[in-house]
Amino acid sequence: MNGNLAEFRKDAPTDARQVRSRKVLNAAMLSLLEEKTFDQITIREISARAGTGYATFFRHYSTKEALLGDVASEEIAGLLALTIPTLHAANSYESTLALCTYVGEHRTLWSALLAGGAAGIVREEFIRQARGLIEGLTDPAEWLPRDLGVVHGTGATIDILGWWLAKGQDQSAEDTARILHRLVIAPLVGDGLEVLDQARHRE
Repeated sequence: MNGNLAEFRKDAPTDARQVRSRKVLNAAMLSLLEEKTFDQITIREISARAGTGYATFFRHYSTKEALLGDVASEEIAGLLALTIPTLHAANSYESTLALCTYVGEHRTLWSALLAGGAAGIVREEFIRQARGLIEGLTDPAEWLPRDLGVVHGTGATIDILGWWLAKGQDQSAEDTARILHRLVIAPLVGDGLEVLDQARHRE
């Protein structure tokens, strides 16, 4: 699937009828994502679930990827508002825990977004938005180019969240936050470098 969500999305409608139509299409997509993977969903299924005509879909979106863009973009922006500060926060674990708690509270939506064909699209949009948010920020570490830190940090975060959500209810947000912080966040903010340096000195 080529392109990112920014290329697919249309401007938000202002007409009340258009707003209602897009809301029911968004709800239909979310409902279907809970039952099957994104790749398996057809536009006819979306239209039927929304109770709208097939032609109505195309008055709002050119593709099902465009609809997914509407569904995912706002959630990604909200998640990134919690994620990016973890690279610069005084207490990066607390920020990581806030991130995992947020995803846990929206488990159904994020489980759907990170499953099947939707995962690649969401991951790409996640990184695209993150790159926009780091404009003007300093590099998280001297040795790490800022853009690479964002690509690695956001990509790894998506992977860990997807793994967690696929496990069901067996693991808590706190447990996941500890894993995410230790594997991804701490090394990016420098906490993990001290451990590596100490290990090298002992050799």
